[in-house]
Amino acid sequence: MNFLHTEYDSEPDDSLEKSMSLVASAISDPSRVSILCALMDGRAWTATELSAVAGIAASTTSGHLTRLLSNGLVICLMQGRYRYYSLAGHHIAGLLENLMGVSMRSQRSFTPSTPVVFRYARTCYDHLAGELAVKIYDFMLRERWLEPDGNALTSEGKAHFQRIGAVLDPRPRRKACCPCLDWSERRFHLGGDAGQALMTLLLQKEWITRTPGYREVTVTGGGRVALSRLFGVNLT
Repeated sequence: MNFLHTEYDSEPDDSLEKSMSLVASAISDPSRVSILCALMDGRAWTATELSAVAGIAASTTSGHLTRLLSNGLVICLMQGRYRYYSLAGHHIAGLLENLMGVSMRSQRSFTPSTPVVFRYARTCYDHLAGELAVKIYDFMLRERWLEPDGNALTSEGKAHFQRIGAVLDPRPRRKACCPCLDWSERRFHLGGDAGQALMTLLLQKEWITRTPGYREVTVTGGGRVALSRLFGVNLT
């Protein structure tokens, strides 16, 4: 599989303000937002699949994808004669997740309006999000698996990750661990390499299953037992 490289302007503008406005403009279209939200499941999609989820014509989708590519929001991967699109990285997923939180209208008493299943457990690019993920994060803080600011695993936390089988990258190219603001819960869940390691474990153990084409995940019967035992999460 090869990356399709998209060239940026040959003479990039030195103005941070202009660069920010270009990215904001690329996100401003509802159809492009639909495409980006679909890619938040962490998987690669074809243009045809993205046109279906956005409800637009294939020719229109091509133009939107070119705009997203040129602004570094998505990447294109070539496999044979097929092209697959995915988010440019976890930093873009974090941007979108934060934007979702900002976009929700402030209320005196916060009441999420998102579907219950989606709010309970979903993917946030390559890690777990939603009410379930927030509960796991709270448990890790209480049990001192995490430093108080959530930006690092403690030695005890690393030992527990090893014990449960969550494999950490010894030299991660991203933050080893970080709090990620959950847009539906307005609280933190686990991000960074540690969040990815946990998500990978949950999938490998089949404690959660993914819903094809959607960000929602389902906790299996075995997962309910395991998550209750490991993180004290009551899933009844």
